Amino acid sequence: MPNFKGTRFTNAHETLIWASQGEDAKYTFNYKAMKTLNDELQMRSDWVLPICGGQERLKRNGTKAHPTQKPESLLYRVMLSCTKPGDVVLDPFFGTGTTGAVAKRLGRKWIGIEREESYIEVALERIEAALPLDESALTIMQSAQSQPKVAFGTLVETGYLKPGAILTDAKRRWQAVVRADGSLAVGSDTGSIHKIGATLQNAPSCNGWTFWHHEAEGGLKPIDTLRQTYLLANEP
Repeated sequence: MPNFKGTRFTNAHETLIWASQGEDAKYTFNYKAMKTLNDELQMRSDWVLPICGGQERLKRNGTKAHPTQKPESLLYRVMLSCTKPGDVVLDPFFGTGTTGAVAKRLGRKWIGIEREESYIEVALERIEAALPLDESALTIMQSAQSQPKVAFGTLVETGYLKPGAILTDAKRRWQAVVRADGSLAVGSDTGSIHKIGATLQNAPSCNGWTFWHHEAEGGLKPIDTLRQTYLLANEP
């Protein structure tokens, strides 16, 4: 809720309730996938994600299609953390279908409940356009090491790099596939951007941000350029 009257602290978070049906109920928590997504650090319970804006913000006739559209990066992290491919995700307040679009991308099934016809129309168009990820890109894994100001997984969950994208070194000697949890795969080797870079070079360490490059206008560019773009776009 906005703090228009100035009668309390301004809300800086929304609460995610994580529950099971009983003490003996089994639940899913993909701890290692979350750690990999966060560049090898344990994922904290407080998440800082940009609000929905730019091209992601859906509009109809020049106005917002929904006043409180959630960013896809939020649903991406929720589903990657506590569901498995093939699981069914229920959203009883479906809105413009953020849950459905992300569920389709991540290989989850979905059920949405929504009473507003205009929202339903937008949601169906959006989900129809969402591209499911390649099965190999959906494989989640584990690894270990450090975190820059922006985790590599943040670029994946916010769409700056798509799972399945190909990264190379500056001389195009090696190719790596970006996976859904922010890890890289080179043949049978998997790990973080830093770990895989070090392994390929037989080096004790590697700065993955400058070692790995992506195809961009004008040729190859270090993935650090995407990190800087993200930082500029989400300055406080």
